[in-house]
Amino acid sequence: MINVLIVEDEPLIAEAHQTYLGRLEGFSVAGIAHTARDAMRAAAEAATTDAPIDLVLLDIGLPDASGIALASGLSGLRPIPDIIAITSERDLQMVRAAVGHGALAYLLKPFTFAAFRDRLDRYRRYREALPAGTDAASQAEVDRALAELRVSDKAVAPKGAAQGTNDEIARAVRDSDEGVTADAVAKQVGVSRVTAWRYLERLADEGTVTRHTDYGKAGRPKTRYQWR
Repeated sequence: MINVLIVEDEPLIAEAHQTYLGRLEGFSVAGIAHTARDAMRAAAEAATTDAPIDLVLLDIGLPDASGIALASGLSGLRPIPDIIAITSERDLQMVRAAVGHGALAYLLKPFTFAAFRDRLDRYRRYREALPAGTDAASQAEVDRALAELRVSDKAVAPKGAAQGTNDEIARAVRDSDEGVTADAVAKQVGVSRVTAWRYLERLADEGTVTRHTDYGKAGRPKTRYQWR
């Protein structure tokens, strides 16, 4: 079982990560921390037990310290936990800094459950390919293990969906405080209403967004989609 520490300052997002992990085999949530200080304490305490933290899902923008600084601190633990950065930070310098401080993957918010599952499944296969306490048999074995972490658009895009369009529609929902209809998303993204509806329904089926029905005074009720 892979012990995971969720580090996220937004309680609802942290809860969503926990829910997602609960849908995956081989992962266990060891704890949730909303600050860098609490995360460092939790990881350090776990390192002294027989159940250390294996993986940290790390938000870069924490209220008391940068996630990069936390990653640097985590590198001093033994065993060193692996890191997957899950953040809305898109600055390329920040991406390089996260990778330079040990992040094996970088998952941008908003994302679908399919993208989350793909990253975690790849990480699990990477660990299985390079088990702790053993030596690599060859360079090829190391290369195959590292290849498990590489991701392509085809790996995360649902069948019949374009990843770019999926991301744009997901952002449109996330950026709306009160939720949006398929008509509004279609106009914002520049696709047909049917296309917007199809992507929104897929996001709802995955649990990324929720559906709410608005019953107006006149006309047919409209479905409003809101970020979970």
